Amino acid sequence: MRKGRGPGLLGRDLAVDLGTATTLIHQRGRGVVLDEPSLVAVDSGTGRLVSAGSAALEMHGRTPANVLTLRPLADGVVTDAEVAEQMLRHFIARTSPSRLLRPRMVVCVPSGVTAVERRALEDAALQAGARQVYVIEEVMAAAIGAGLPVHDATASLVVDVGGGTTDAAVISLGGVVNARSLRVGGHEIDEAITAGVRAEHGLLLGERTAEHIKLTVGAAYPLAEELTMRVRGRDLATGLPRTVTLTSTEVRRMIEDVVLQISDLVRSVLDVCPPELAGDVLDNGVVLTGGGARLRGLGERLRSELGVPVRVSDDPRRAVIRGAGACVDDPVALGLLLSAPPR
Repeated sequence: MRKGRGPGLLGRDLAVDLGTATTLIHQRGRGVVLDEPSLVAVDSGTGRLVSAGSAALEMHGRTPANVLTLRPLADGVVTDAEVAEQMLRHFIARTSPSRLLRPRMVVCVPSGVTAVERRALEDAALQAGARQVYVIEEVMAAAIGAGLPVHDATASLVVDVGGGTTDAAVISLGGVVNARSLRVGGHEIDEAITAGVRAEHGLLLGERTAEHIKLTVGAAYPLAEELTMRVRGRDLATGLPRTVTLTSTEVRRMIEDVVLQISDLVRSVLDVCPPELAGDVLDNGVVLTGGGARLRGLGERLRSELGVPVRVSDDPRRAVIRGAGACVDDPVALGLLLSAPPR
């Protein structure tokens, strides 16, 4: 970014957290103006966008043969550039932008993306109407959104558990000292629940039902009091609806492999952390952000396995967009954290 004047961001410029599960948009001076599922419904014959976001989610699993619902991102990266551009253009139009001047955008990317994947995300933003795209790593945005002192010499360890990826990074002096990214997140937890219920109860669940189970009785660590819930699905043997009762202990066993992968990721970051910074992490602990941080007992699980304090940030699902939004609201102070492609 240019020094002195900063990037010249105007009042209508945007920060975009284009995630696997959810897309959030922050507009300068207005805060978060959009929070919608990263889901679209398209006409299979023409490729025309039928609906996006919550409207597409309501249609999911209920569409006629000529309409498909799909996610244009997987594992935090764009997998269908044309559909991603249509979805983002639709979302940006809903923020009531000016028709005279295209916005500049700050977009968030996972730590482990390749140059090709990063370019796909930048191109989607440009095609959706951005006049220039600035990029910030999700872990850095999450650290800012969680209120951590990213510019200080004291190290902070941030773990961002998103829908398709989990990023862990040690941050100090305004930069990422070391980071690891794992293409496992909330969706893999949902899939583990779906597979577990199918194997143990012979019941087929929908995507939304699996997520509801995760949030209602899911746990990564033994609870003081076991939770239960009744779940309805389709019996694989008869094809008829059937209801079963699930317990938090049963669900914890189903998602154990995914939770273990997240724990191993954080451990791998700590293993290569410089000794001076490792001492800071022991003092300051680990901060959990992202929608996956809402899983019960995840903090306790990491604390017991890693031996460091762990806390969940306030409103963890919006930590990334808060941090990216801060870069839009105060571009001069945070400009060094952003990078712009040479266009």
